[in-house]
Amino acid sequence: MAFKKTKELKNVPRIFISSLGCPKNLADAEVMAGELAGAGWEVVSDEAEADAALVNTCAFLGSAVKESEAEIRRLLALKKLGRLKKVIIAGCLTERMKGALLDKFPEADAAIGVGALKDAVRALEEGGLRLGDTMRHGVPFLEAPPLKLRLTAPHSAYLKVADGCDNRCAYCLIPSLRGPFRSKPLEAAVEEARLLAASGAKEISLIAQDTTLYGADLYGKPALGRLLRKISAIKGLRWIRVMYAYPERVTPELLRAMAGAENICRYLDLPLQHASDAVLKAMNRRSTEKSLRRTLSSIRRLLPGAAIRTNFIVGFPGETDKDFARLLRFVRDERLDNVGVFKYSREPGTSAAGFPGQVPDKVKTARMNELLAAQAAGVDSINAGLVGKKLEVLMDSPRFGRTYRDAPGIDGTVEVSAPGDTMQQGVPKPRPGDFVKVRITSARGYSRKGILL
Repeated sequence: MAFKKTKELKNVPRIFISSLGCPKNLADAEVMAGELAGAGWEVVSDEAEADAALVNTCAFLGSAVKESEAEIRRLLALKKLGRLKKVIIAGCLTERMKGALLDKFPEADAAIGVGALKDAVRALEEGGLRLGDTMRHGVPFLEAPPLKLRLTAPHSAYLKVADGCDNRCAYCLIPSLRGPFRSKPLEAAVEEARLLAASGAKEISLIAQDTTLYGADLYGKPALGRLLRKISAIKGLRWIRVMYAYPERVTPELLRAMAGAENICRYLDLPLQHASDAVLKAMNRRSTEKSLRRTLSSIRRLLPGAAIRTNFIVGFPGETDKDFARLLRFVRDERLDNVGVFKYSREPGTSAAGFPGQVPDKVKTARMNELLAAQAAGVDSINAGLVGKKLEVLMDSPRFGRTYRDAPGIDGTVEVSAPGDTMQQGVPKPRPGDFVKVRITSARGYSRKGILL
């Protein structure tokens, strides 16, 4: 059995897990939690109840490194006060800092690399492990459904279908942190999806560094469409969502596979990053403005009603006013549903860190604000079309839920109320995990309100 609930027993050791960064990191934390639970540890959500702590770090950007180091210091301070017996460090920061990590934090009991998730128990119970003993770009958790303890809401889960990346974008550290791209075998991914559904998940989000490349390393060509068809046949799954889709691999075949099942959300997360050909080339992206517009047009034609989420980077080295103007026009033209905007971060170890033409932070901030304002105007237009519509909403709490247009934790929400803001007689109050019909009454930004039908 790949999913194991923690036993409620007295005198069992307890561990608090702090997972930082993206859902892909959280999926790794769930594997480590499962290994620990299987070895008799109770995973608790309150550090005050814990005997030990595991911090699963993020190190994608310098800001993430600061956040991870602050969390490590906070937990080590609790250890110094005697409130925790052990603290171990896992995740991307172990790969970015390598041996220097435990030199910087000698009070930590162990550090394990991103490919050594199954060593969590040994690291915690034996202690004293140095990074080199456990760090490797291994694939043990990719070969079969892992022993896994879910850390998400019961009704929503992540299915990590691959790890690593081969794209080598100029601004990105992921290949050096996570290693080369490698997929879970199709049978293992489908079996894990079945177990997620059996554990109560009604929504599954497929995640990887590049989900659309799934299976290419194992089967000679991408197999995401094939995987989606198999997962969509699993009983109990109402929403299947595709995250981190590389735009140049969103093919008509993939879109037809998505359109072919009612429980595959008409939603795509496409990290576009920019729309100027010069900047995209400098980023080592395969896209051009023309190809991006063509991809978006294909999505809207073959997947009508699709919600599109993306991210853009402003202030990349060499980005001119003309380059930014092209990006600004692209956002105004395309009316994208959900957009994240990030200022370029100069990360040591990336090729872009040494590029000439580094953009001043003041200029980055101004461009970010201007792009966000343009996106806000587009969202206002989208919102105007939502008011009055009847939509299915998956409740995350008794009051708030999401439509198919909104991925958990990153997109918008719907505040749900009954007529007169009191529940109708005989109509039960929505519970987390319920799907309900809602008429949208107002929408501002990424927050919507609706009346329960």
